[in-house]
Amino acid sequence: MGFFKKSEGELHDEALEELRQKIIAVRMPSSVESIALQELETLSKISPSTAEYTIGFTYIDYLVTLPWNKKTEDNLDLRRAENIMTESHYGLTSVKERILEHLAVKILKLDTPPRILVVDDEEIARKNLTHILARENYEVAVATDGTDALNKLRTTRFDVIITDLKMPGVDGMEVLENIRAQQPDTRVIMITGYATVPSAVEAMKKGAFSYIAKPFKLEEVRAAVKQALENRVMMSTTHSSVLCFAGPPGTGKTSMGRTVAKALGRHFVRIALGGMRDEAEIRGHRRTYVGAKPGRIIEEIRRVGSSNPVIMLDELDKIGHDFKGDPASALLEVLDPEQNRSFVDHYLDVPFDLSEVMFILTSNTVESIPAPLRDRMEVIEFSGYTPEEKVHIASQFIIPRQLNDKGLCGYAPEFTEEVLYKIIQEYTHESGTRNLERKIAAIFRKTAKEIVQDRAASSGQSKPLVITPALIEHYLGRPLYHYETAGEHDRVGVTTGLVLTETGGDIIFVEAARMKGRKELILTGSLGEVMRESAQAALSYVRSNAAVFGIPEDFFEHHDIHIHVPSGTIQKDGPSAGITIAMALISLLTNRPARRDVAMTGEITLTGRVLQVSGIREKLAAARRAGIKAVILPSRNRPDLEELTGEMKKGMTIHFTDYLDEVIDTVLTK
Repeated sequence: MGFFKKSEGELHDEALEELRQKIIAVRMPSSVESIALQELETLSKISPSTAEYTIGFTYIDYLVTLPWNKKTEDNLDLRRAENIMTESHYGLTSVKERILEHLAVKILKLDTPPRILVVDDEEIARKNLTHILARENYEVAVATDGTDALNKLRTTRFDVIITDLKMPGVDGMEVLENIRAQQPDTRVIMITGYATVPSAVEAMKKGAFSYIAKPFKLEEVRAAVKQALENRVMMSTTHSSVLCFAGPPGTGKTSMGRTVAKALGRHFVRIALGGMRDEAEIRGHRRTYVGAKPGRIIEEIRRVGSSNPVIMLDELDKIGHDFKGDPASALLEVLDPEQNRSFVDHYLDVPFDLSEVMFILTSNTVESIPAPLRDRMEVIEFSGYTPEEKVHIASQFIIPRQLNDKGLCGYAPEFTEEVLYKIIQEYTHESGTRNLERKIAAIFRKTAKEIVQDRAASSGQSKPLVITPALIEHYLGRPLYHYETAGEHDRVGVTTGLVLTETGGDIIFVEAARMKGRKELILTGSLGEVMRESAQAALSYVRSNAAVFGIPEDFFEHHDIHIHVPSGTIQKDGPSAGITIAMALISLLTNRPARRDVAMTGEITLTGRVLQVSGIREKLAAARRAGIKAVILPSRNRPDLEELTGEMKKGMTIHFTDYLDEVIDTVLTK
């Protein structure tokens, strides 16, 4: 029996035919399919040994593996979504509420019956069509002619419009043209008693979905409307939300993104933007050499095999740019709901619809995000956790997870709230819970070692272990942080301020000193431009009101003023320290000590007005950690305080002020 080997040309033809069948089976958009078939035709004329053949074959193969029509169906059960978020995250009420709102909107959109407009100048035709469609549970409106139809289109959106062709005044073709311009997603079905091939061709060229001749069959109309509404779900879910989770590290931004995907029943994709400098990472490379590849967005969609995943773009504020391009600018098209319906990756060179993708971005600060990019997203603030919230998170999530990871489920060392508070206050300095988890993990590792050693020494028996505050220093060493400022001495020229940093709220001390000199203002402590201007404004305010405070008006004539903020290795900037700097100057020049247990925040003007600032929740959390007894806030921040729980304000007196001179006696001792 003989075997015979296929020639190279036959193998070439078979490979191309197999690729052709794949192109047809995938059901790409017609425009993309025609491009793929053209590329295939070009390949048939090229020798398989050339580099161009390899590039072309790889390109077509990539096109057919993209999920053009594959997507996961959203799970729109609000109670299930709420339970999933509650089980995986403690607190974050506003974030969870926003996700539930997103689901509720989608549910209402899908529950709304399709709206259909019937346009015909014959009353009998209008009644017949209305009767047919109403029985299918559609919401039907009627228009007596083309002009009436155009008036209704200005105020109402319709899913399908059934219009007669020949009507007095504005005819069906004009109605069709107006609909394509005003509501391009609306499907138009033409029904006419003057059906001709030229009019049908003209209607289809102008964007009609279907063309039916009178007298029509009821089943024919039903089928046409049903087919027109097939993609209604897809159209109703376009313009998907672009959310930006902004907040300090360790507050659950990335894990909340995973939870959102789980609640929706979608695939989850995480793309790290930190340090990304090449625009091709987003848009892909041009298809001109063998190593070219698409951008990360398209590549990840292909990998998960779904056109509607949840894509998390992590660390947006750490994105860079250089001579290779600006990735942040490339993201503008990706995130804009008006543009991403036809996103063109450089490698694909054909439009791909990203409108059903749910994009979630994360950032520690919003200020560093370019304004055009920030304008395309809805920012949801992730606030730092209070000590009480951290205790709940540790008890419900961190400790069970670490017990499992460290093999201690059968031993379960006992952790008291007192121990957790000690770790939080003396061994961590953060708004999130990452360091807290590291410290608990360290304790469990050492505990595991002791259990194994104890079991070996006592022939397999190990005694139950209770973690006490006294044992914490044995496991973690001496305390790293000491927040109690209330016990410190009040000093002249030293005030306590509240600021917002990338890692959450914190306290700073502003020190002011005066020495003989030549009217120079010296600023040290790695202060940014905004804080330098605040210091200059504070000095000008004090000089212009010297007589009011009982300060000699020539105090600056033969002296220098030095303002210093300790921890000089840390860059500091922002308007929040204006009132703190001014109080330090007044304390220095009046020789009245400033209370260390009173902290303040607010921007100051040359007239002494105290202006609104941000981050009140984080700043109050920092004040509680530091043992602050009283906090001074701008009056315009009163609504921010009303949103906080009583737990956040517990043990502190809050003073509101519009002008600096109103709180001098609160800050300075007599």
